[in-house]
Amino acid sequence: MKLAVSGKGGVGKTTFSSLLARTLSDQGKKVLAIDADPDANLAAALGIADADKITPIAEMKELIFERTGAQPGTIGGFFKLNPKVDDIPDTLSVKMNNIKLMRLGSVKKGGSGCLCPESTLLRALVMHVVLGRDEVVIMDMEAGIEHLGRATAQAVDKLIVVVEPGRRSIDTAEHIRRLAAEIQLNHVAVVGNKIRSPRDEEFLRKHRPDFEFLGFLPYDDTLIEADLSGASPYDTATTAKQVVAGIIDKLYADE
Repeated sequence: MKLAVSGKGGVGKTTFSSLLARTLSDQGKKVLAIDADPDANLAAALGIADADKITPIAEMKELIFERTGAQPGTIGGFFKLNPKVDDIPDTLSVKMNNIKLMRLGSVKKGGSGCLCPESTLLRALVMHVVLGRDEVVIMDMEAGIEHLGRATAQAVDKLIVVVEPGRRSIDTAEHIRRLAAEIQLNHVAVVGNKIRSPRDEEFLRKHRPDFEFLGFLPYDDTLIEADLSGASPYDTATTAKQVVAGIIDKLYADE
């Protein structure tokens, strides 16, 4: 199972990704969690100690130079377009139970479509984990899909867009779906979050009847308190865990 999770900032995308990874881990599945959001919070949400000390792959200058033959930050020139990456998930990930976590980090681009050593290494790494690994892969992405290439996207089982009741969140979901369609990633589904009442669920279904809804997570003060205290959502008494377990059952039933 290869899953990408996206959505507008603040909708609870990372909370959902962490609940997904921890639930799958407790079910005995090996999980490779990829934090591909520049505002990286997945490690902390998973409950990994010293999460702020994890170095993103994009900032490992010696590694990038070793694998691509070019210094990070350079544009143009010659460097390897197919660098060796197959050892990175095992050697440079942080481990917790059945979960391995990698932070990709962000690439400072000099312009749109910039081809640089960092982005080349990250693209190759994402392609490898999606096409060549046998774990469950969960990619926590920003409100876009920049790390996914055309070949990689076609191997993703589902792009899950997390939304909350609100027009901006719904509009972002539609934008993400359009971006996905451009690279032939057509398996797009939605998870509603911060649902306060049946009216919120009805709002989301009404405004996007063409989306596949996997489930709806309740608005939960317990999750907010967990975020404020730096605790993992999975280690709290939240009913969202049962919803996520149901979503996982649905995902495997669709395979």
